[in-house]
Amino acid sequence: MTVKVEVFTAPGCSKCGQAKEVLRRLAEELGGVEWREVNVLEDLDRAVALGVLSTPAIAIDGELVYTGLPSAARLRAELERRLAAGGTPAAEG
Repeated sequence: MTVKVEVFTAPGCSKCGQAKEVLRRLAEELGGVEWREVNVLEDLDRAVALGVLSTPAIAIDGELVYTGLPSAARLRAELERRLAAGGTPAAEG
């Protein structure tokens, strides 16, 4: 099982780099976390579908969870909770 995380960013976003770094570090430490960066200007449809109104924003398993930059401890706790609950079934094939 994996937890799928999307971090929504935009050019000129001062906190987006920090959000990506925290997420990268937590993914390495925890394992079972797949993440990707979504530039809202390049994938506006995805951002709108999830209700992203500002950056950075973090969606976990297709659900917008954080608008703004959460603390590393708060993000870690949420990822650990979802990993313990089983996350998203891994794709077969």
